[in-house]
Amino acid sequence: MSTAVSSALVIKVADEVWIATALLHREHPEQVDYSIEDVVNRVRAEGIKSPVRPGVYVHVVQHCVANRPPNPGRYRMLIETSDGRRRLYRAGDPCHPSRERAKITPAAEDIPKAYRYLLAWYRDWCAALANSALKSDPLQALWGSGRELWSDEHADDYVRRLREGWE
Repeated sequence: MSTAVSSALVIKVADEVWIATALLHREHPEQVDYSIEDVVNRVRAEGIKSPVRPGVYVHVVQHCVANRPPNPGRYRMLIETSDGRRRLYRAGDPCHPSRERAKITPAAEDIPKAYRYLLAWYRDWCAALANSALKSDPLQALWGSGRELWSDEHADDYVRRLREGWE
């Protein structure tokens, strides 16, 4: 799908990379991450800016990658999951200290209208994955277990009773 960008909108390379990666996630939800080439090829296929700008590759490799030292780009749009593999950054992912509080998503007004739905999709995607992670976390699964042990007495009283006879 090629979307012409109006002459009034100058899209940042980082925003173009985020759009391409978000589209890959939507189109291939069974995949956890994508190769650098997958992302660059998706930028090319989308054709937001044609020809593909030379900075796209270096943004996918370095500038947009949260867990790499900034050089000079400080974005947190992608995460390096393994050598040569990327996915969208999510809250809680590792981040180089120099990238803290850096940009994670494009601003709606900075991207073509045809792609703005991806911002809402991203929020929902992150929330769904966070909720899923909580449900599958074995420590979180222990929440509330054992409450019947002191359900009829205050927790402090229960501990005091257990400690009776200790010296």
